Amino acid sequence: MARVCQITGKRPQVGNNVSHANNKTKRRFLPNLQKKRFYVPEEGKWITLKVSTKAIKTISKYGITAVLKDAKAQGHLVL
Repeated sequence: MARVCQITGKRPQVGNNVSHANNKTKRRFLPNLQKKRFYVPEEGKWITLKVSTKAIKTISKYGITAVLKDAKAQGHLVL
């Protein structure tokens, strides 16, 4: 499975390691993804999502139903 958050769409970014001598080598900044189960009361079942830690905070704030609806509208969520 790709390293992409299913809620926010965050994916790896590319940048440089910069040494003290200012030598630059390519590197990847990976999102902090966690595999997490959420209970959806409207459907009465558990779903497992691969989400970033920021998405977990967003779900805590707005609720899983609102966040899933928004993610589907933006095209990030594929279930």
